Amino acid sequence: MSRHISDELRQRVIARAANLCEYCLISIEDTWLGGEVDHIISLKHSGVTEADNLAYACQPCNRNKGSDLGSIYRPSGRLVRFFNPRIDHWTDHFELSGALIKPRTEIGEVTVRILDFNDSERLLERQGLIQGGQYPPPTAMARLRR
Repeated sequence: MSRHISDELRQRVIARAANLCEYCLISIEDTWLGGEVDHIISLKHSGVTEADNLAYACQPCNRNKGSDLGSIYRPSGRLVRFFNPRIDHWTDHFELSGALIKPRTEIGEVTVRILDFNDSERLLERQGLIQGGQYPPPTAMARLRR
């Protein structure tokens, strides 16, 4: 298993994501910390360094996710996987309410909680972008339609 992501593969992942975080939909250009290529299923869990297992993520989403695959859904106590941008549609699991990203499903709940979508600093960042007409960015609109 290779950890190395070639420049060509990195650029393909970024282009496919339209320079958005595939988890919280912020434009990477609008973040202070930039973007990172994420292994959806980490190498630690036998994930591979191939386009179908890679997502583009803002630094807070990627760092909060780490090598985790999911979390415990509190109401049932069951282990639930995270949102996977390769197989899931964003609006099936989340909805935007102003700057707040609300979960619609168990997958949405564990993803919102563990990736800390609604941390106070992230909410302030999205609120500022909303006021400036920059969130959600135009490139995210297709992901918000179903």
